[in-house]
Amino acid sequence: MTTEPIAPESPTAVEPTPAADVQANFQQRGREAVERINDAAHRAGDAVERAIVRVRNTAALTEERGVTTIADEVVGKIAGIAAREIAGVHDLGGDFARGFAFLTQRIGLGDADGGSESDRGVRVRLEGTTAIIDMTIVIEFGYVVHSVTDAVRVKVIAAVENMLGLEVLEVNIRVDDVHVADDKPATA
Repeated sequence: MTTEPIAPESPTAVEPTPAADVQANFQQRGREAVERINDAAHRAGDAVERAIVRVRNTAALTEERGVTTIADEVVGKIAGIAAREIAGVHDLGGDFARGFAFLTQRIGLGDADGGSESDRGVRVRLEGTTAIIDMTIVIEFGYVVHSVTDAVRVKVIAAVENMLGLEVLEVNIRVDDVHVADDKPATA
């Protein structure tokens, strides 16, 4: 039997050195750490998103417990009440709407306390959990129109989003008139 001599390994094959093992191990651990960080970031992002939905969308119940439907009129009333709280807003609605409200109130068909008027001059378009609100207002003479409309917009968005959990996409405001207060003394 002849024994063949063992051929030396090819010069291109390199045995791993301890430094190469350490580097490969370090790279593998680095990839694993990056994966764990990404997983934790996704979990944290999902948790934050669920928390925001819970805080912001308080009007919606889970499917298991039922569905909440909010009527356009409810959004309109909240928007109207919020707008009336702003200094410089005299009234809501255009000339015709205000005249009609005056007549119905005069003949006893409208509420004297303004309860039925709270959404006059407000039109709402709801689509899912989003709302677009169109308002017509009358400004008190002496107030800066843009300041009043900006304040109305901020107040209406805050009221609707906080009370109903809807996302308000737009609040479009039409200034229909300027109210000038009568300074004439009343005669008896």
